[in-house]
Amino acid sequence: MKYPWQLPEEERALLLSMRRDLHEHPELSWHEERTAAQVAASLRALGLSVRTGVAKTGVVADIGASGPMVALRADMDALPIQEDTGLAFSSKHPGVMHACGHDVHTSTLVAVARRLVANPPEHGRVRLIFQPAEEGAGGAQVMIEEGVLEDPRPVAIYGMHIWSLYPTGVVSVTPGPAMGSVDHLEIVIHGRGGHAAAPHDTADPLVAGAYLVTQLQTLVSRRIDPMSPAVVTIGKFQAGEAFNVIPDQARLVGTIRTLEPDTWEKIPTLLEEIVQGCVAGFGCRAEVRLERLQRPLVNHVKESALVREVASRWVPPDALMERPMLAGEDFASFLEISPGCFFFVGAAGSVVGDAAPHHNPHFVLDEEAFDLGVRLLEDVAREALKRAIAAGVGMGAAP
Repeated sequence: MKYPWQLPEEERALLLSMRRDLHEHPELSWHEERTAAQVAASLRALGLSVRTGVAKTGVVADIGASGPMVALRADMDALPIQEDTGLAFSSKHPGVMHACGHDVHTSTLVAVARRLVANPPEHGRVRLIFQPAEEGAGGAQVMIEEGVLEDPRPVAIYGMHIWSLYPTGVVSVTPGPAMGSVDHLEIVIHGRGGHAAAPHDTADPLVAGAYLVTQLQTLVSRRIDPMSPAVVTIGKFQAGEAFNVIPDQARLVGTIRTLEPDTWEKIPTLLEEIVQGCVAGFGCRAEVRLERLQRPLVNHVKESALVREVASRWVPPDALMERPMLAGEDFASFLEISPGCFFFVGAAGSVVGDAAPHHNPHFVLDEEAFDLGVRLLEDVAREALKRAIAAGVGMGAAP
């Protein structure tokens, strides 16, 4: 099908070739050596000066020499999943798969680089950020600590995520809270083990844990404003070794997601109250470990409006939507430093409603959607520079 956003055939062939190559050779967080080398070689071939080894495997390049800076970011890492798609370019690495679209993000940003080099912005600069370790490994924060948003600080930063569950051609732009926090939860319940036939002589951590799994749901249903989205999921419950022994200990592992920063701030106190209150009723005590991997992603209003305006040039009004979600993204860290927007491009193709979700062995994307990602990132960068220059923003020292 010919879409209005489709790239010229030569550009499209380069885009798909790189994406398929990256898909065949996925690499886990902090191990994106081949991917980074491919990116760096592609950028150098365009005549760009390239910085490698930023946050170990990250790649950074600037287009333009003066004026305000706008940054564009793509993530590069894959997931520990065995691919089961049947694609001709399926992963060649057992147990590793691009099951979230980061191969698309990377090849898309390289395609944007080609277009910006071929037709440079009249004024201003674009920083291309290829980030490692987005999948819960904190790559964005490490890049920030190593100065990727300095010299100068970007007046705005933008990122795009391809999305398998939205129809091809749909663009989701959500101002304000747009994606959830990511908290890793571990609860160890300490009891007193004993004989299964004499539970009254024990303090059973397994039963306490079973009650706690359901009790934790009241964190969302009774302790948080019902207008503030949140979810608690326990994904692992470990306890006991034998059928006739009550164990000394039980262990629960899971995640908590919230959408709004105010709610996120309250979670540790509320969690501790619920856990300790529940297990105490069984004569047990608990250790609660909450690792705060990522804050909620909050898009800036002005920058979101810019993305929506640019998207309206390529898709009809009924293909534009706002839809927050509780999946997490460490692009949130960039948005705490520079204003910006993280948006979604649908790529379900003809299997809308039956498409495999992200992080699934059967995850497949409609390649016709990738061109739209290129168009949007390029046009957003150009429009953001145009407006920054008109407003006199970022013309001197970094803000």
